[in-house]
Amino acid sequence: MKRFSFSLQLLAGLVVGIALGFVAKIWDVSWLAETLTQVGKIFVQLLKLAVPPLVFTAVLVSVANLRNVNGAARLASKTLFWFLATAFISVAFAIGLGLIINPGQGVTLDTSTAKAVDTEGAGTWLDFVTGIIPTNIVTAFTELNVLQIVFLGVVLGAAALAIGDKAEPFLNLSRSVLELVQKALWWVIRLAPIGTAGLIGKSVATYGWDLLAPLAKFSAGVYIGCFIVLLAIYPTLLAVFGKVNPLKFYRNAWPAIELAFVSRSSVGTLPLTQRVTVERNGVDRDYASFAVPFGATTKMDGCASVYPALAAIFVAQVFNVPLGVGDYLLIAFVSVVGSAATAGLTGAIVMLTLTLSTLGLPLEGVGLLLAIDPILDMIRTATNVAGQAVVPVLVARSEGRLDEAVFNAPPQPLDDDAPAAKSPAREPALA
Repeated sequence: MKRFSFSLQLLAGLVVGIALGFVAKIWDVSWLAETLTQVGKIFVQLLKLAVPPLVFTAVLVSVANLRNVNGAARLASKTLFWFLATAFISVAFAIGLGLIINPGQGVTLDTSTAKAVDTEGAGTWLDFVTGIIPTNIVTAFTELNVLQIVFLGVVLGAAALAIGDKAEPFLNLSRSVLELVQKALWWVIRLAPIGTAGLIGKSVATYGWDLLAPLAKFSAGVYIGCFIVLLAIYPTLLAVFGKVNPLKFYRNAWPAIELAFVSRSSVGTLPLTQRVTVERNGVDRDYASFAVPFGATTKMDGCASVYPALAAIFVAQVFNVPLGVGDYLLIAFVSVVGSAATAGLTGAIVMLTLTLSTLGLPLEGVGLLLAIDPILDMIRTATNVAGQAVVPVLVARSEGRLDEAVFNAPPQPLDDDAPAAKSPAREPALA
């Protein structure tokens, strides 16, 4: 398999999965559908298994590493600025697109049987804010509450910064755990072509195109909105503010974006995102070790900007609830400040319920969209990861921390070592 690039392997898995899914759907091959389901399920479980230690140690170490970076406060503030700015621009375009296509107009769905989704207390702003702080450190990890894990990582990373050298033994242990988890997750990433076949095949075998028919306009809107962000907004920002070639950026970052599309997990893609950011896009390693993990847990233009805006307009139109200018401004506000609610895992249900509850829209609308969520989540996550790679390039370019020779060079093959842990010159394995 090493003779074929990683991108080609993922593409092959995608094609094989679609073909097998249609075979299982058309000829009702139940054992094949079940096999695809289990293969995809195992792959997602392997990704999720690494999430708690990966997020905790990555955030902790990235915050602590700021003491090794000159102008750390300025870099952090610029990173946060671009996170917010790109989120606002994305949601503004998504709202405009929603007003043009009217995704819920003419949709005839039986809303009488729709039930509000159980969001486990995460559907309001008060629940969201109070839910950031864990009541028990252990349950934050056992219940996989990524937002609480991020909070713990930031707090302990800041504490390590404050006490200085005394924290070195703890930081060395955290760095070792991070290296171990990244190495293990890299092995899982190598299985992505197989996982892709299972995930895509399961979706095709289960849904086919039947569910897309009544929601075709909304589904197309989500993809068009994400493509606007990917192919218009990001390239413009890179060209105007970053003064770099957008085509070269996407050429360099493509393996991470492609893996995000098929895995539907920003956190699961984190090792590869960090690797392409450093080894292909030429971002300074010390800064990238902060910006990329931070972005993987808080920077979600697809899940937190494009999708909630279009979904809110869709639900309002389906349930005949008029929206005014104030409501659209509220959608933008929720999208900009609520990105962390998505927390880098598959799906954007928490962010959607947060948006709908803030606008006073029926939470039953979430249930109408759950069936096609896996199909939409692929492009959303790809958009998320692209944004997580764009911002470090913009900030690094403005701070003189971008190696233009690396950025402009032909993409270096990605090796098998732990992501972004070694120098780029290695034996090739992934391309």
